[in-house]
Amino acid sequence: MAAADPDDPLDTWSISSIVGTMFPILLVLSLLEMGSGYVLEELEETYLGNPTLLVLVPVMIGMGGNLGAILSSRLSTRLHLGLLEFDPRDEVLWTNVLAIMGLAATIFSALGVAAWVVGRVIAEPMALLDLMLISVVSGMSLAVLAIVLSLVATYVSYTQGLDPDDTTIPVVTNVCDILGVIVLSGVAIVVLN
Repeated sequence: MAAADPDDPLDTWSISSIVGTMFPILLVLSLLEMGSGYVLEELEETYLGNPTLLVLVPVMIGMGGNLGAILSSRLSTRLHLGLLEFDPRDEVLWTNVLAIMGLAATIFSALGVAAWVVGRVIAEPMALLDLMLISVVSGMSLAVLAIVLSLVATYVSYTQGLDPDDTTIPVVTNVCDILGVIVLSGVAIVVLN
């Protein structure tokens, strides 16, 4: 068996290459994830005073990461096929961005209504308008951040010679987890005060 050529693109599929690339990235992302827990702890009174908001937390951070992962996956595929141009005139890129925004508007509107229903059943009810405003504004803000992160992560991976299939989704989903908590908490504070 011959030694792997470092210029061979299939060499990035080796265990040592994947671990060597991903271990430092995942270590840094794990440390950053602790930041979202810190934010939640600091805002404990806000969330305990409005328990319906606690229903939003896991879904908000999960959906933000999912939206970013969808776009990252699509960008990575287009990059591998040689179809992605990091050009503001790329119509397919804008179509993907608009699809993510439309999906976000639909999901976060439904999430606001679902959280209100759950809140009426198991917690102190919150006004539907406040809950919808918190859900939609924080969700759409998070979707914009996920789009920007997806584009930046794909571009940086590409320019650094890393496989975007390995790097973009972990980076985008983990950073969206952190930003999801921060954005949701910030919007909730503004709306409730």
